[in-house]
Amino acid sequence: MRITSLRQTSPGRITVCLEDGGEIRSTLGAVTELRLFAGRELDEEAVAALRTESARSLGRERALEYVSRRQLSRRELTDKLREKGFDEDIAVWCADWVTERGLLDEERYAAAVVRHYSAKGYGALRLRQELQRRGIPRELADAALEERPRDTGKLDRLVAAKLTDPEDRDAVRKLSAALCRRGFSSEEIRAALERARASYDYED
Repeated sequence: MRITSLRQTSPGRITVCLEDGGEIRSTLGAVTELRLFAGRELDEEAVAALRTESARSLGRERALEYVSRRQLSRRELTDKLREKGFDEDIAVWCADWVTERGLLDEERYAAAVVRHYSAKGYGALRLRQELQRRGIPRELADAALEERPRDTGKLDRLVAAKLTDPEDRDAVRKLSAALCRRGFSSEEIRAALERARASYDYED
């Protein structure tokens, strides 16, 4: 198979045109690495290598774009790449590539998620849900949750802001349900309510 032309479509992007009318979207880096030029003959193995290297190069550029914007988990990154049309093998290869270079760190990302949602007043159950939603592996999620700050004061302040009378059963039920939705366990909620009752200034 002969290369009929190399057409630059944008800075750093090259389309390799083949004599059978086929085209392979590639990058300047891949074309340079494979030493391609118009008129070069490629056997089937070389064409397959060109397709693979081109997909990897394009995927790598896209992966770098994504991880430069914000922290991601491997699953989030591979999902984004697949949404852009890259197949599973290329998406996984790109995730490995950025991870090996320290550009994707799931442990650091898990810790950041826990800090963020803890500061917003969410409990451990909600934190775990957020970690799972982002595709953080179980062992990293467990480690991040183990390191989360144990600040009962934040929960106490939530209770104090919402509960004017600890003996109002309807208000306690509604507050308990709201705190449960925020990811606090029944034990945490019960303890916070007990502290609220103990500090409540009952009138004579």
